[in-house]
Amino acid sequence: MKKNKAKNHFTWALLFIGAFTFIAFSGCSDDEVEPAEDPIASFQYAVSEDDPLTVIFSNFSLNAETFSWNFGDGSTSTLENPTHTYENFDTYEVVLTATNVDGVSRSFTEVIDLQDPFVALGLLAGQESKTWKLYRVETSMGVGPSAGSREWWSLLNDGSRPCKYFHEFTFNRQGEYIFDDKGYMWGEGGVFHPDLVGECLEAIPANMVGPDGQDLSAWLGKTHSFEFDPTTNMVTLDGLGAWIGIVKVATDGEVNVPQSSVSFKTQIEERDGYDYMLVTFDYGEVFWTFSYAHYYDPSLEPEVVTEQEGIDPLDELTPTEMFNTFASTSEDDVKVLVPTESTVELTVGVDDPADADAAKVGRYRRVASLYQELQFATEYYIQFDNFTKVSIDVYIPSSNDFSGALTKDIAIIIANNHDTPEWWNHHLQYDVDPEEVKLDEWQTFTFELAEPTSGPGEGNPLTRTDLNFFAISIGSGGHEVEGTFYIRNFKFE
Repeated sequence: MKKNKAKNHFTWALLFIGAFTFIAFSGCSDDEVEPAEDPIASFQYAVSEDDPLTVIFSNFSLNAETFSWNFGDGSTSTLENPTHTYENFDTYEVVLTATNVDGVSRSFTEVIDLQDPFVALGLLAGQESKTWKLYRVETSMGVGPSAGSREWWSLLNDGSRPCKYFHEFTFNRQGEYIFDDKGYMWGEGGVFHPDLVGECLEAIPANMVGPDGQDLSAWLGKTHSFEFDPTTNMVTLDGLGAWIGIVKVATDGEVNVPQSSVSFKTQIEERDGYDYMLVTFDYGEVFWTFSYAHYYDPSLEPEVVTEQEGIDPLDELTPTEMFNTFASTSEDDVKVLVPTESTVELTVGVDDPADADAAKVGRYRRVASLYQELQFATEYYIQFDNFTKVSIDVYIPSSNDFSGALTKDIAIIIANNHDTPEWWNHHLQYDVDPEEVKLDEWQTFTFELAEPTSGPGEGNPLTRTDLNFFAISIGSGGHEVEGTFYIRNFKFE
């Protein structure tokens, strides 16, 4: 009996323990621990002002408990915000690994280029001073959507702007910056008075005048000062009128009057017989870049081409008809206004969005590019003796998203792109008031040729004899937002 009683007590104990275990595990099922969020590894760094080999790291990681640093020179650290001193100036790949409470890790890598400030300054300013001139081989300057691109416009040593290639920019080791204009300045479009645009001007105050009489003389040759940051290769020119590249290109965007300081990034390469410097102005979606050279042996420097070759005046054409219906590419639908190079996608002969049974029209689709226009360039200077008006029909669907940068702006542009590719510095423009634009219906917009509404160009088509370029802009040019529109009956009457 005692044995059986003991057995019963043991049995009850097991049942109790089992029941407790079941209850305990059942209780946990309602209170499961959520996994921790994945970590995000990130850091920034700054080079010490007191020691160019010492780098201060700032950790900006998220959702992390522990950190592991690899400084790229064999050294490591587990501190959250370490400071590390390198032994040599070099390029190092720094890796930060951030780990959360669950042991999940993520890494972030940054390449750090540590330069000896004295060596870096020597590349820019020499042992005492160093003089730079525009690179006379390949393109010397240009603008595009990225730092390595000059696709929108570029300049060659082809005689089109010879005075630019004679200019000298000298950096003195003691901090002086000297611009020598060599007696000439280039009349920059959109900056100088229209009477002075597009030619090499004598470098005197009388020629340094803006469109509204602004005093531009501070841009003439003068001595200024400069500051150089070898950790970022940033140069700041200090002094009213200090510039490099083109007078209008400044720190954060283009300007039309002299600035008190200008900052830009440099990249210098040592090449055979000369040093090459790339100057970059980064505006986010727009990059101006300029190429300069310093020759140790001046005899190796190519000559400046002083006269432009290969551009002959165009013949003149006085048409009696000029139009494009965009219904097809046949001569019945196109006279003179044949689409050429363009930054939009044009499809002719599509259904009318308002009436599929009506005559075909053109679809004008913006793509992911800045400064979008449908362009037409002719092989003749057009004489407008038989015309007084220009018009176009436009249909803007409400399916476009106008909540951002896309607008209802519509413009017709007339210019000369034969004598200079920078037509935007000399064009005539006819603008539609966006308030007058209606959605989901065709509208005809007509302009008097004698009355351009905007643009830096002189006169009007009835007084000019050198116009060969036309463009249609819809949605505004200076952004990458896509949009789809329809056009028909672009015509002169």
